[in-house]
Amino acid sequence: MTGASLVVTDLHVEFSGFVAVGGVSFDAHPGEVRFLIGPNGAGKTTCIDAITGLTRGTGSARLGETELLGKQVHKIVRLGVGRTFQTASVFDELTVLQNLDIAAGLHRSSVSLLRARRGVDPSIEQALEETGLAGELATPAGILSHGQKQWLEIAMLLVQDAKVLLLDEPVAGMSHDERTATGDLLQRIAVKRIVLVVEHDMDFMRRFATRVTVLHQGKVLSQGTVAEVQADPKVQEVYLGTAGAATAAAMAVVPEAVAETLKLTED
Repeated sequence: MTGASLVVTDLHVEFSGFVAVGGVSFDAHPGEVRFLIGPNGAGKTTCIDAITGLTRGTGSARLGETELLGKQVHKIVRLGVGRTFQTASVFDELTVLQNLDIAAGLHRSSVSLLRARRGVDPSIEQALEETGLAGELATPAGILSHGQKQWLEIAMLLVQDAKVLLLDEPVAGMSHDERTATGDLLQRIAVKRIVLVVEHDMDFMRRFATRVTVLHQGKVLSQGTVAEVQADPKVQEVYLGTAGAATAAAMAVVPEAVAETLKLTED
């Protein structure tokens, strides 16, 4: 495992007296695909907003030795923290290459972006290859599939050399094949980077999560591996209304039931 870790400690976020996040702590490291899950209103996206400077939070969110809380958004970006949103933020009228040019900060004028070019920046070539978009270089972003737009947004973070990728529901609306390709992509890029995923798709989480934090009403309900979280009596009680002392037969179906209950609650 290489690179700095992201360590969030006692994170609090309030909106006019309403506690949206009440003392959340978790960590994420290169070499793993880390998930934040929970129903709508649990505080998942608010945690990401606080880490990236979009929302004011107290406590601590450290990337290595550097504190992120209290810094301006652009300074956090320069430290290598990138994020995606639930709706892909790409320029539909520009090609895949032009989108990546802009993200890479090559400072080409809008006129020069439309001209024929002699070569492609090596960082862009690598991002295209890594995300499977090498064959879409000249394709207008607006006609990409939903999944490809999400991959383009991830590629835009890669060309910025992001050390941390905070991804908000990256597989929402994707086909089964696109979800699988996205999971494979996240596992590849997580080898040297921190990948933290906010997600509602429990099947996707079960397949690709290394570790999971379950949030409930702005607090950490449980965290650990997928198996540990699904077997946690607190998760079972909150999401299933069951007592901790379940029969062996009932326990055998709890993981699937927890996942389905989480999904229904989110919907």
